[in-house]
Amino acid sequence: MNIFISVYHGVRAFFLLPKKLFISSKDKQLKKEKNKENKDRIARIQEEIKQQTKGIDNKTTSTKETSEDSLDSLIERKRVSFDYIVKNDMGQTLKGSFDALSESEVKAFLINEGYEIVSITPQKKMNMEIRLPGFGKMKAGEISFALTQLSTYIRAGIPLIDSVRILAKQTSKPDKRKVYDRIVYDLVTGESFSAALEHQSDIFPRLLINMVKTSEMTGDLPSVLDEMSEYYTSIEESKKQMMSALTYPLVVLCLTIVVLVFCLIYIVPSFTSMYDAGEKELPAITQFTMSLSAFVSGYWYLLLIGLIIIIIAYQLAYHNIKSFKKTMQTFFMKLPVVGNIIIYNEVNMFTKTFASLLNHSVNISDSMDILSKISNNEIYKEIIMNTLDTLSKGGKISTSFRGHWAFPVVAYEMLVTGESTGQLGTMMEKVSNHFGNLHKNMIGSIKSLIEPITLVILAFAVGFILISIIVPMFGMYETIT
Repeated sequence: MNIFISVYHGVRAFFLLPKKLFISSKDKQLKKEKNKENKDRIARIQEEIKQQTKGIDNKTTSTKETSEDSLDSLIERKRVSFDYIVKNDMGQTLKGSFDALSESEVKAFLINEGYEIVSITPQKKMNMEIRLPGFGKMKAGEISFALTQLSTYIRAGIPLIDSVRILAKQTSKPDKRKVYDRIVYDLVTGESFSAALEHQSDIFPRLLINMVKTSEMTGDLPSVLDEMSEYYTSIEESKKQMMSALTYPLVVLCLTIVVLVFCLIYIVPSFTSMYDAGEKELPAITQFTMSLSAFVSGYWYLLLIGLIIIIIAYQLAYHNIKSFKKTMQTFFMKLPVVGNIIIYNEVNMFTKTFASLLNHSVNISDSMDILSKISNNEIYKEIIMNTLDTLSKGGKISTSFRGHWAFPVVAYEMLVTGESTGQLGTMMEKVSNHFGNLHKNMIGSIKSLIEPITLVILAFAVGFILISIIVPMFGMYETIT
């Protein structure tokens, strides 16, 4: 019954999506106008202060600090983006952008980092960064590599800020260099490492930020960096396994579609005129193929446009409508074989993250709160929220997981055991390893089985068209005989 209610809300929310998008665009316009007003106000304040201080050469330090503080309070320390061109100590020209309060700050920062400045210009509106949801985040492999390097540098006695500087100088990608430069800038201004990462929470995962924050309390940053590196390495390996398993069938599927379209547009029509000249009635399979060929040949562009619209609508609904996303995730998780792969992967990631948080002395409530923010699966988010509600009432963690279809019995029993023995972190590690191995083995099995299945599908599709063309030929041959 719940799934039908979810479908109803998903369909209803889908039809309300244009209205939401209109309201969102209107809010963005209002926000844009407000930002413009703020920029004009800031420029006016800066001009007034410049006029007030014009011609006064001798100011005491206290007066300068007071004027700077008043300026900061007036302009609310709003950062502006600047484009720069610099040369490093090897003579290489580098381009990038940086956010700061003024051009002088950008200049001071770049000189401090050892760059020779060629030019610094305020970023034009047309060149402003446009970051779509989900884009711009660092990949698991990139995070793992960066954390391994940071840990190695820190263990070698290199200060954290110099370690990040090394990462910034060795990267060739301007967007990644900008990320590291922002961290260095925050560290230079006295911010903690976790605060510097949190300022870029749209790029760095919430789990990493919280784990770094915990390590700053315990004073063992290198160990946490190593563990997080292993964690993101395992995530990257899991993604590669999934991509490896899906690449071949996707290639075969695309090849099948191309072959079918080619046959329907170029091969079948050449036989249509020949069969139309005959008086004998064609078999149903041939009539179907000829009708399909005529439709694809005449309306292929509508089919292409319709496919693109469906994909875009699905993506928008999936990322913006919670009930639709939950319905689709439930549907895929209850499919044969595919559902088990998804569940094993989700349980593996959930328990691995939970164990890492518990082993670093993060209390259970905070751990669940972090898990609810980093999980992308609505079913598990619901379980986690129920767990938080149960904990607030003095209940046990296992109560929310008992009998839930998305949490296997084996994982539940080990959760109960860890809860009763006080070894919850250790038991969650064992659960993670168990389901990680199950996920890996199932991916390997699916990969070996799906290849012949996709070939059979390709052969059937092409064979169907060939048979529909050949069958009438036998009838014509019998008539002539």
